[in-house]
Amino acid sequence: MHSLLKIFFTGMLVSFLGSLPLGTLNIAAMQISISDGVTSAMLFSMGSLLAEIVYVRVSLVAMDWIRKQERVLKALEWITLLIVVALAVSSFYAALHPNVQENVVLSSSLPKFVLGFVMSALNPVQIPFWFGWSTVLFTKKVLLPRSGHYNSYIMGIGIGTFIGNCVFIFGGILIANTISRNQDILNLVIGGIFALTAILQLWRILKKKDPVHQLEHPEELTHKIEEQMEKIEKIEEGLEKITHYHHKEKE
Repeated sequence: MHSLLKIFFTGMLVSFLGSLPLGTLNIAAMQISISDGVTSAMLFSMGSLLAEIVYVRVSLVAMDWIRKQERVLKALEWITLLIVVALAVSSFYAALHPNVQENVVLSSSLPKFVLGFVMSALNPVQIPFWFGWSTVLFTKKVLLPRSGHYNSYIMGIGIGTFIGNCVFIFGGILIANTISRNQDILNLVIGGIFALTAILQLWRILKKKDPVHQLEHPEELTHKIEEQMEKIEKIEEGLEKITHYHHKEKE
């Protein structure tokens, strides 16, 4: 496989798989799709992935500088926690008040693209995530310090994140249509997910399992990533075999 194509698919796969576990941004996108429609949810996702792309680009060239911003990262962790708590409270409020059909925070007057960008930019969790992956890819010489590699990597990440968010956006619409008469139950479930996310965020901060700790001890992160990288390489090998097989058939 061509090196640029390989780094593109690697970035896309990592980003897509990383977007699937329940988190603040994908659940927020799902709730927006239910309350404000697919277009608003898409704009929210585009804003959030733009912030992610900026973080990735900066992490590729200025990680030493980012590591020194410990106070800023700590502040962002607490701000993120407050946002998630606010999202949980708003969802519970909507569940307990049938006349309220939407999350007050997510349905604010702020443009959805800007809301997505701000919420993603304030979430420091993605910094060590992409630092760890980039480090492993550099070590394995899959990713090289070249502008072409960086651009291909970032394009793959953006598309992977967007596809992952679409799973939640259209999944949210499907769920909403299925239980259209039980909107309060859906808000209760979403509120519960936000509440669990907030508890997990607080636990990480108090137990020092947060992004600051991960950046100070990258070996803990890269060891897990190397194991995941082996699985991704197997997927890529499978794709190469399929492509090669189709080429032979055409010949």
